[in-house]
Amino acid sequence: MRASVQTKEVRDAILDATDLLLSRYGYKKMTIDDLAREVGIGKGSVYLHFSSKEEIVLSHIDRIVDRVKEDLEKIAASKAPPEEKLREMVLSRVLIRFDNVQHYTESIDELLSSLRAKVIERRKQYFREEAEIFAGVIKEGQKAGEFAKGDADEFARIFVTSTNSLLPAGLSTQELGERSHVRKKALAVCGLLLKGLTNK
Repeated sequence: MRASVQTKEVRDAILDATDLLLSRYGYKKMTIDDLAREVGIGKGSVYLHFSSKEEIVLSHIDRIVDRVKEDLEKIAASKAPPEEKLREMVLSRVLIRFDNVQHYTESIDELLSSLRAKVIERRKQYFREEAEIFAGVIKEGQKAGEFAKGDADEFARIFVTSTNSLLPAGLSTQELGERSHVRKKALAVCGLLLKGLTNK
């Protein structure tokens, strides 16, 4: 048991260092030697956990999205009314990403331009998984008579795609603006979407 805990700690330390070094050097200039030095382990130890720099960086992005999905699932499982859940979920998916990369001077797309195809493929999967969580809440609201009848999966995809422009993918957090401004925009978009969904 202890070995697996230790493995997770080293893996997390490598991903934490990746975050720091991406901010400092960018993907192209960051090296495995830099990562090993930052963590305080040998270069060979990095390769015990990850096969390449590319895998490390993609795992770093996966970890941010895992945090988003965990939060979405927690909100979806709460006792709050479905409308309130959707509002909180929109804020969560936008702001967790914003908070986790606000120290980067470039957008994720610029930072990882050499991995573009892989990032886009992963992003499609992230959005599908997030939409599934949204769909569960929309179905809950439909069952309670709070939301209009219709294809919950399609409604969920609309919630996700409508707020994607607020994510720090194509634009950096500096280009997106102050956190409070991004939050306000996310709530405004969510408000419009809820008007089309609620039976009021």
